[in-house]
Amino acid sequence: MSDSGVAVFDKTLQTTHIWLDEIMEHQGPDRQRAWHILSAVLHTLRDRLSADLSAHLSAQLPLLVRGTYYDQYEPSKQPVQSRTLDEFLGRVKEELAFSRPVDAKEAVQTVFHVLSHHLDPGEVRKIRESLPQDVRALWPDPTQRQ
Repeated sequence: MSDSGVAVFDKTLQTTHIWLDEIMEHQGPDRQRAWHILSAVLHTLRDRLSADLSAHLSAQLPLLVRGTYYDQYEPSKQPVQSRTLDEFLGRVKEELAFSRPVDAKEAVQTVFHVLSHHLDPGEVRKIRESLPQDVRALWPDPTQRQ
């Protein structure tokens, strides 16, 4: 018998914990901080993508993570036209303003690494290619994935 009695809930919780564990390997052993980092980077990424590309990305996220991905989503305001790495990192910093200090660039690299590890390489490639060059440089090439 599963913990919750609903297998899909148990699966998404397990998968989400795996993702958070990977973030904590790079950002320290605070699970709540890892959740804030994941949410901040996903929101910033989501807001930079077209609605179609954003929907394709969300379909590959664990159900629990998908919920935070869409939290406060306003598709009529998307995509945000951030053109530089500084603008992208600035939005991440805004999202993380109410948590302990986090290096936004390291946070982005960490979450991009987790996404590359768990998502379809073809989908990662499409998302990467939609980003400005300097933001794309923070995301590991999915063809180089280990």
